[in-house]
Order: sequence, then C-alpha cells, then structure tokens
Amino acid sequence: MNRDEAINIVRPHLKQARFDHTLRVADTAIELAEKNGSPADKVELAAILHDYAKYFPLTDMKRVIKENELPEDLLDYHHELWHGPVASVIVKRDYGVTDLGIQKAIYYHTTGRANMSQMETILFVADYIEPGRSFPGVQEVRDTAQVDLDQAAWMALRNTILFLVGQHKTVYPDTFYAYNDLTIRLNGGKDIHGQ
Repeated sequence: MNRDEAINIVRPHLKQARFDHTLRVADTAIELAEKNGSPADKVELAAILHDYAKYFPLTDMKRVIKENELPEDLLDYHHELWHGPVASVIVKRDYGVTDLGIQKAIYYHTTGRANMSQMETILFVADYIEPGRSFPGVQEVRDTAQVDLDQAAWMALRNTILFLVGQHKTVYPDTFYAYNDLTIRLNGGKDIHGQ
C-alpha cells in the first residue's frame, strides 16, 4: 500500500480537520523517521492510517473490541482510546496491512506502552507535536523531539498523565507502563530512586 492508497482509504472516514491533522502527523512522522534512521515509508503509512477509526460508531468499535483479541478492559476507559486498537485490526483485516510494526504503531498511538519500538515512539510523538497542536507544554516537547525522541515521548506521557489526573479522569494502564519504562531507560536503567 502506498501513500495515495492509504489516503483514499481514510479520507472518506475523517472530518476535514481530522484529515488535515492526519497529513500533518504524516509529515511530522516522516521528519522524525528520517532524523532517527527509521523507515520513513512504513512510518508514513502508519501515520496516515492512525486515525482511520476515529469517527466509527461506538457500537461498531465495541463489536470489533469484543470480537477480536483486544483487551476488553478498553471498554472500561474513555472511548477516545478505542480507535487505535480498532484501526489496527481493521487495516489488517480489510486492507491487508500485515506489517506488525505498522499495526502496533497504530494500536498504541494514543496510549503508548512499555518497550515501544522506534516506529511506535515516532507516531506517538508525531501525533502529539504536529504543527496544528496548540496546548501548554507542546512546544517544549517539539523542541526536545528534534534532539531526543525518547525524552520527547517521556515528556508527552508525563504531560498527558498530569492533565488527566488534574481533570480527575482515569489513565489507561499502558500509559503508566510507557511512562515508567521511559523513566527507567532515561535514568540509565534505574528508577528515580536509583534502584
């Protein structure tokens, strides 16, 4: 599947603003891939497909979660977290996207996870920092992404957790696992207490 084919798949399913976001994420992801020596073509494909299921009816997403090998605890959290895992299933099933790296990047682009691959980290960060995003802390993450991808992902995770906790909202466990994993890795294999 090439860029044009992927665009033709997602465009009918996205509002114009979300489609524009998708193209900005793709451009940002390509830039980060080239900077970090990751395969830009695969990263671009994951980026174009990442929000494919964003506006699917909730009943359809629930059905995909229940009928496939997706964690049912997703249903206990805000539906904003569903579209990545659901899209990862659908692009494989309906469009033959069998590359596991692309599937996982799509799956985890919202929550992150422990031991993210470089492609997963690139899409996670690109989705957070694309030029259309404007919220407190995003510029600091953008600047950091130019020099240290893992540090940028860590900052995005920290900001997300602090925001959700500040709003008295739940945080999906994978987001905590991603944060803890990067905290330990960025501290030379030790947690902040030196253990």
